[in-house]
Amino acid sequence: MDKKYEIIIFWSSEDDAYIAEVPELPGCMADGKTYQEALGNAERIIEEWIETATRLNKPIPQPKGRLAYA
Repeated sequence: MDKKYEIIIFWSSEDDAYIAEVPELPGCMADGKTYQEALGNAERIIEEWIETATRLNKPIPQPKGRLAYA
């Protein structure tokens, strides 16, 4: 499976951290004190999300690439 999911990273003043969301995988998000840390954590969480879905026999969405927002 191709694991090239879009990751959206933004600064959260409330959390005092960068937040990384993976919109194509419901509930898949991570954080980090730096942009790079949030990205690395998101990459690891994507793997864990897929492993969990596989173990639970749940569908795993194919990456769509760049998402479009209105």
